[in-house]
Amino acid sequence: MSEQKLAAEVRTEFGKGYARRARMANLIPAVIYGHGADPIHITLPSKATTLAVRTANALLSLDINGEGHLALVKDVQRDPIKQIIEHIDLLTVRQGEKVTVDVPVHVSGETAPGTVHNLELTVVSLEAEATHLPESVEVSIEGRAAGEHIHASDLVLPKGSVLLTDAEALVVNISEAVEIAEEEAGEGTEAASEEAPAASEEEAAE
Repeated sequence: MSEQKLAAEVRTEFGKGYARRARMANLIPAVIYGHGADPIHITLPSKATTLAVRTANALLSLDINGEGHLALVKDVQRDPIKQIIEHIDLLTVRQGEKVTVDVPVHVSGETAPGTVHNLELTVVSLEAEATHLPESVEVSIEGRAAGEHIHASDLVLPKGSVLLTDAEALVVNISEAVEIAEEEAGEGTEAASEEAPAASEEEAAE
């Protein structure tokens, strides 16, 4: 994952009132913490930052008053209705440092005909270098048959990554799609059976 370069400014104001003014000025309040240092409160450019954090575990290269900082996005707080970013928590990191991150699981391929797959685990925890974080973990279900299971231990991890999630955790489950069709057919038969007596009663009345 390549780092995103952003210019940031140190802020000395806090609170909801300041946060509203910052957003009106197209700025996002943020804080950088980690390595035992005092937190650094900053603002980031809204448009560029919103684009940068669309990727999970985005790595930001920040220019703060001419001083460089490397930081990992740990939490993005959004307005529940408008979904605009209200605040960002950043973790300071160093080149070569190992960090723990949750990485999305992406499924590729198609299972065998007549089957469906269920993604039981959407993210897995990995340990990886802060400057070489994977954006996702791909798992192929191509040709998989009903009854097959893919566990965390079966995942092919990006180079340099170590699995922290329980190796026995179920990631993908393959089952027969026909079970759903049979269930729907059964419901249709029951509905038809319930309507039949009513029709017979009407005919008897006539």
